[in-house]
Amino acid sequence: MTGLTLAFSLFFYVAIDVFLVGMMLKIWKYVSTPAPLKIPQTPAPKTAAGVGFRMFREVVFFRALFRSNKLIWVGGYAFHLGLLFVFAKHLRFFFPATPALVDTLVNIDLYTGFVMLAALTFLFILRLAIDRHKFISVVNDYVLLGLLIAIASTGLLSRFWDSSDTRAMVPHIKEFVGGLFSFSPGPVPTNKLFLIHFSLVMLLLIYFPFSKLVHSVGIFFSPTRNQIDNSRKKRWGPWTVKNPRHSRSQEPVPVSQSLMVSKEPSDS
Repeated sequence: MTGLTLAFSLFFYVAIDVFLVGMMLKIWKYVSTPAPLKIPQTPAPKTAAGVGFRMFREVVFFRALFRSNKLIWVGGYAFHLGLLFVFAKHLRFFFPATPALVDTLVNIDLYTGFVMLAALTFLFILRLAIDRHKFISVVNDYVLLGLLIAIASTGLLSRFWDSSDTRAMVPHIKEFVGGLFSFSPGPVPTNKLFLIHFSLVMLLLIYFPFSKLVHSVGIFFSPTRNQIDNSRKKRWGPWTVKNPRHSRSQEPVPVSQSLMVSKEPSDS
């Protein structure tokens, strides 16, 4: 194993560990955070099936974003669709033999990478051109968009600008990436665009748990989305939980009876 292969292999394992541990800690935080109030965003569903349908519309169609800001919805939805197809095409690097569906997608789909890059550029420009978006944007927003744009750009350059070298490297990339998951990585390809693209993706994985990208998981734990609007039929809150350790004699005294009103001494 060469020094370059060792360095990029360690980089991969560190990035994966940070990503997995960070996401598990985030999920644990979401699960353990109490939700003492019934606060579903109205109009809210009144059944569990209705909540499931509402979550489906939010996750698949970004319904709330569409109703609130159609410009961001266009850019965001185009980016996520492009990302979905690009990720599907990258699955060929994880299998020794490329599945037929993925191979067909690679051959017929040439432009989703450009859609993804155009959508990211559009969202970046929105944050600079519209005062309201610029006012609520912070440095992390620009860093994240810049990182995603760099990943998309290097991927497109490696396919269309340096396509002959990239196609010749596909078996070597498969050997390297597949070996990483089996803890026996092959020699890392020495193509500069691949190394830059790979490094940027690893940086994204490290940054992911600490960025706004965790909304991909956090949406499922949002009480405004996952609660049933049944507060009139079922009481909700910590006061409804019975503690078996308290006997009847240990029940808390009502506030009205526990208040001690004392009269101040008069001057007379």
